[in-house]
Amino acid sequence: MDYIQHLFADRIGGYQFGLKEEIYKFEKIKKAKREAILANPEKELIDLGVGEPDAMADMQVVEKLYEEARKSENRFYADNGINEFKQAASSYMEKVFNVSGIDPETEINHVIGSKSALAMLPAAFINPGDIALMPAPCYPILGTHTKYFGGEIIQLPLTEENSFLPKLDLLSESVLERAKLLYLNYPNNPTGALASAEFFEEVVKFAKKHHLIVVHDAAYAALVFDGERPLSFLSVPGAKEVGVELHSLSKSFNMTGWRIGFIAGNSKLIKAFAMVKDNHDSGQFMAIQKAAAFALSNPEITELTAVKYSRRHDLLVNALRECGIPAKKPKGSFFLYTRAPKSVVNGPEFMTAEEFSHYLIHEHLISSVPWDDAGQYVRFSVTFQASGVEEEKRVIDEVKGRLSKVSFAF
Repeated sequence: MDYIQHLFADRIGGYQFGLKEEIYKFEKIKKAKREAILANPEKELIDLGVGEPDAMADMQVVEKLYEEARKSENRFYADNGINEFKQAASSYMEKVFNVSGIDPETEINHVIGSKSALAMLPAAFINPGDIALMPAPCYPILGTHTKYFGGEIIQLPLTEENSFLPKLDLLSESVLERAKLLYLNYPNNPTGALASAEFFEEVVKFAKKHHLIVVHDAAYAALVFDGERPLSFLSVPGAKEVGVELHSLSKSFNMTGWRIGFIAGNSKLIKAFAMVKDNHDSGQFMAIQKAAAFALSNPEITELTAVKYSRRHDLLVNALRECGIPAKKPKGSFFLYTRAPKSVVNGPEFMTAEEFSHYLIHEHLISSVPWDDAGQYVRFSVTFQASGVEEEKRVIDEVKGRLSKVSFAF
């Protein structure tokens, strides 16, 4: 008898763990890309589905890491973070988002990337039967761990008609009585939508009325363009009374693999998070924290990256529209979210966005990410590999050349 098969926790599938044939969406995409490359070895695969920056961290930040990594005093455990990083995070919030008065001692804690922070938060708040309110589509980690602790997820569809903002007034009283966490993410992944200060003000009122904790994932908050200013949830009056905000250097400073960010907001929530974290890890390498503090003190690094993404969005949107795909440029993030066609004229039909995404890979060697959570959409990203403006234009011209050979029906 293979007794191990019967010992897996129910939260990850119990005795059925590893036996099901379900394949995660992104694994399907990877498999399709491998097949397309094998079938067309002479053709370049253009990956517009990458969800991380295409460039490495600024060389000044890299040099700072090198400098700090050589110091013997930085070799120890960092636990819940060093003061230098927390101070830099507090100053960053004031300089970039005009959010002043965040106490670096009690209202900020470093995180080993937003993903780990989102995974830990339910441990501090979710009991069996509690509810977390999650947009659909969204980054799922907080929801996954809510379920691990016996909680339930209620999805809030993000629709184009409502500017990809959740409709909070549609929730029933029975749901709101059990709800504890409200997860938000703006600029949004995958839609690229921005929230307004007015929307955040509504969220604060809603959270106070229904005793909710707001968790705002602000991973893309500084990557805005076309006249938009970076907006923090914590800039809204009363926000610090009801929630926390997560900031990541992965997207804004091209420090994806460095795994560093911070959580800021309500001191009681930060204290609870810090207790869970203290029992989960021993902190990020101090040299990385000090290099990250240097990055936070130089927000112009992010501004230059945002200029690049804005330029690439313009190129991609124009190309897709010329090919009959009604793309609209977002005002933040590196994601372009657009409705998927129903078919190719005189060609295949697509019952789902996933079918269309796989068609793009197999027939045109263009990779995207499908979303069927609230309508049929595909997410393109402008973090494709290209060195310089001319190379960017070449890539987009290649996309246009391939897609212009067919007509899409919506």
